[in-house]
Amino acid sequence: MSYTYEYPRAALTTDSVIFLNEAHTAWILLIKRKNPPFRDKWALPGGFLEMDETLLECANRELKEETGLSGIDMKQFKAFDRPDRDPRHRTISVVFVGFCHDPNIPLEAADDASEVQWFNIDELPPLAFDHDEVIHQARNNFL
Repeated sequence: MSYTYEYPRAALTTDSVIFLNEAHTAWILLIKRKNPPFRDKWALPGGFLEMDETLLECANRELKEETGLSGIDMKQFKAFDRPDRDPRHRTISVVFVGFCHDPNIPLEAADDASEVQWFNIDELPPLAFDHDEVIHQARNNFL
């Protein structure tokens, strides 16, 4: 099936905020981006929606592809739609939030991620896109 439109359309992505609470500290899962834009910057796991999947399926697929993590119960949080959030083009991201309960769960960076790591929520590195804002809002709503 081909799609043609007279007017430009926004791209749609999902991002996943995965928290871990351990020893009275909140942690968040981040990936290091392998590709531009923001190559070598830390970001939330996520990516573009495929035509045959739901938003939740996209979030789960991207999380597994980039971190090896699966089986996380995720809830849709909100959409982030600032026009300049992605330097490539107009991109809207629907963000999901979930909690990991096992600090020793194996992680494996793959696909668009060169590294995957838990970060203390109070000691985050510089982040790609608008992910600092996404994390701030998720933290205020879920922690």
